[in-house]
Amino acid sequence: MVQTPAAAAAAAEAAAAAEAAAAVVSSHPTAKQIDRHHNSSNSQHQQHQQQQHQQQQQHQQQQQHQQHQQQQQHQQQQQHQQQQQHQQQQQHQQQQHQQHHQQHHQQHQQQHQQQHQQQH
Repeated sequence: MVQTPAAAAAAAEAAAAAEAAAAVVSSHPTAKQIDRHHNSSNSQHQQHQQQQHQQQQQHQQQQQHQQHQQQQQHQQQQQHQQQQQHQQQQQHQQQQHQQHHQQHHQQHQQQHQQQHQQQH
């Protein structure tokens, strides 16, 4: 799972605070220190869960968004290629048709010239 820099920093701070709280507990604490540690560790635990939840949501949204964009781009490229191929085929057919027409016209002219020369 990809962590954002802000989330990673917050997780590091939470870990450091937990270590500091554990150090307080290891030395003989008073009842007030125990209560304070219990409250702070609960709030840290809640913050940590919220951070993980936010990271997962952001990660999923980014993946879905990227996939959606890739699919759209892929479809657009395919459509563009198909249109180009279609236009090229049409141009090719038109050229063949024009060549055929020109050949027919040239043959007709040659026949006409030959007949004219023979008659002459």
